[in-house]
Amino acid sequence: MPVVLEQGASGRSFNLLDGVRCAPADPARTDGAIEIGIVNNMPDAALELTERQFIGLLAAASGKTQVRVRLFALPQIARGDFARRRLLSDYAEIGRLWDTRLDGLIVTGMEPGPGALPDEPYWRVFTDLIDWAERHTTSSIWSCLAAHAVVLHRDHIERRPLTAKCFGVYECMKETNHPLLAGGPARSLVPHSRWNDVPADALIGAGYDVLTRSPEMGVDMFAKHERSLFVFLQGHPEYEPTTLLREYRRDVGRFLRREREGYPALPRFYLDGASERSLEAFRRRALSTRDPKLLEGFPAATIVERLANSWHASALRLYRNWLSCLATRRERSLHEVTAVATIYSGQTALSGGRRPATGEA
Repeated sequence: MPVVLEQGASGRSFNLLDGVRCAPADPARTDGAIEIGIVNNMPDAALELTERQFIGLLAAASGKTQVRVRLFALPQIARGDFARRRLLSDYAEIGRLWDTRLDGLIVTGMEPGPGALPDEPYWRVFTDLIDWAERHTTSSIWSCLAAHAVVLHRDHIERRPLTAKCFGVYECMKETNHPLLAGGPARSLVPHSRWNDVPADALIGAGYDVLTRSPEMGVDMFAKHERSLFVFLQGHPEYEPTTLLREYRRDVGRFLRREREGYPALPRFYLDGASERSLEAFRRRALSTRDPKLLEGFPAATIVERLANSWHASALRLYRNWLSCLATRRERSLHEVTAVATIYSGQTALSGGRRPATGEA
């Protein structure tokens, strides 16, 4: 079944995706679809790319499950004119979320700032979002910096800065037989792109389950189930094959424009030898002639042809298992409601149509 994108979406980018169609918001919603909200906090340059990645992954993972997606945004995140128009067209402000019925929620990361997370302008409303998700969803997925914000708010676990950016495609090992990992291999590949980390011992001490980790870059995925199942991804299984290359090119451009001092390191375990040699030759030219015009000669075209999405199968499995979890919980809830209604109607019939008094058997 297709993923249905709601919230008055224009559909100009999503109708190009297989298995996705756009439709106006329908408060009645009688199709029994799994209701998913996506809170997109990514910077302007990655806004539409992030939409495509998550919605495309949900569409590919949904199978016979009908999924309805709604987009939300935090007004406290600064935007340019184009992104503001995009948000007005296809997104709802976060305040609309509080009265929305959802089964699951996906919250993206955001551009990391230099200061502490509680000093960010979005912090207060973001903590409201965390508390709302705990009370009103079956499960939620928190990506990258969003994961760091949740563990800080809920359990006072501070992220720690890395000495070098964790950037590349890493082999991660399964640490537990959690249902989200059902049917998966003992090892899987996951893209990572982050400057911060949360330590495994602090997570375990606070009651989190570490699901996957890498000996080279630490915890990959972890979870905690209290009132709702919170799933945390320090990596980016939703990434497309070219995403890491785009980020690397962006950072090279920042170096050439003198917006950063050091030349960025290549993403690890991502490129073949020929691609690495090509980028190394470009690096030598950039270091000798630090000119923004050099970026026009960045050798992306030949590299893209050799990229492979080596993590796609494990990403599909994760999101398929997550949707299955949501569908199972939804079906169970419907059975419970039906059972209560049946009992109540039987009590009403026995009492001659009178409503049973409180405490009556």
